[in-house]
Amino acid sequence: MQLDPVDPEAPLSLRDEDAVSDDAPSDKKVRSKTQDRLSKLTTLQAKLYGDGRYAALVILQGRDAAGKDGIIRKVFGACNPQGCEVTSFKVPTPIERRHDFLWRIHDVVPARGMIGIFNRSQYEDVLAARVNGTVGKPIWMSRYDQINDFERMLIQNNVIVLKFFLHVSQAEQRRRLLKRVEREDKNWKFSELDLDDRRLWDAYTDAYHDMLRRTSTKEAPWYLVPADDKKLRNYFVTGIVVRALRKLKLRYPEADPNVLHNAEQILSV
Repeated sequence: MQLDPVDPEAPLSLRDEDAVSDDAPSDKKVRSKTQDRLSKLTTLQAKLYGDGRYAALVILQGRDAAGKDGIIRKVFGACNPQGCEVTSFKVPTPIERRHDFLWRIHDVVPARGMIGIFNRSQYEDVLAARVNGTVGKPIWMSRYDQINDFERMLIQNNVIVLKFFLHVSQAEQRRRLLKRVEREDKNWKFSELDLDDRRLWDAYTDAYHDMLRRTSTKEAPWYLVPADDKKLRNYFVTGIVVRALRKLKLRYPEADPNVLHNAEQILSV
């Protein structure tokens, strides 16, 4: 079982029912397959780092408590930290606001050999900026094409772009936010903004819908991940990342035979 990319020409639903999967494998199979995929991810990430021809940019978008942090821990925890970079995008700083909206994004695009993980991303500029009225409609409407062009440029420069929208239902988000309030190891994360965004649920749904339809391209499609079940969420994301890295036909660089010969000579003593 795997997810298909979002087809911008097909109907798209973001109902609460779409946050769960009706034909999901059993929990036992999900755990087993996820562990197998994580093992493969460990190997592929090491090859990506050694190969040095490609970079992977993973974009995680979703409502508060949809599981972005969980994906970073549970999925990309399988990678060597030396080969991964995580960037969380907050409200733009005064300096960032004086540049074009992609300036701060391009600055942290991963180098070849690396996996870069964006916790939120350039898409906040067609989501929060739209819903909160930070910019007018002509501005955020123009950003869809600018983002598509930006991602196309990255891909042409050997950066693969993997985009995941983690879709959580209102009831599950409420449960997770309440848990965050009640636990001292989680309530420090809680923000009034979490409540503001929940009050604007329908407006954000419209913004997510347009984002997915307008920026799911052949080169960089979106994947709509049902995120109410954390184990299933991790299973889907791990599978897509592994499949994408496999397509790169990664290989370790060939060792210098002279260096190997000299090493054998020295180490044989």
